[in-house]
Amino acid sequence: MTEAFEALAGLDKIVHEPARLALLTALSACKSADFLALQRLTGLTKGNLSTHLSRLEETGLVEIEKQFIDKKPNTRVRLTQEGRVAIENHWRKLQNLHDTAQQWRPEK
Repeated sequence: MTEAFEALAGLDKIVHEPARLALLTALSACKSADFLALQRLTGLTKGNLSTHLSRLEETGLVEIEKQFIDKKPNTRVRLTQEGRVAIENHWRKLQNLHDTAQQWRPEK
């Protein structure tokens, strides 16, 4: 069981942070999403969402495109290939940890 706890400590903290995990998971289910949709989905404030998206962009996990639609600003976010791999690997690691924990029995 020690290996499971070591694996937990080794999770990517950029991906595992709850707000970023929610964002990456949501983006993995679609081609792209706009800022307001992500805000509604996650319940994050504009500032908090912007900060998390900037961090994900800095690490190469998402791409952010800003444009105007009918003279209104529009920000679209999509996973990069690296981001898609990162979130898939993260969920796989969490599932493996869960499976290992389900098999654990305390020593008597």
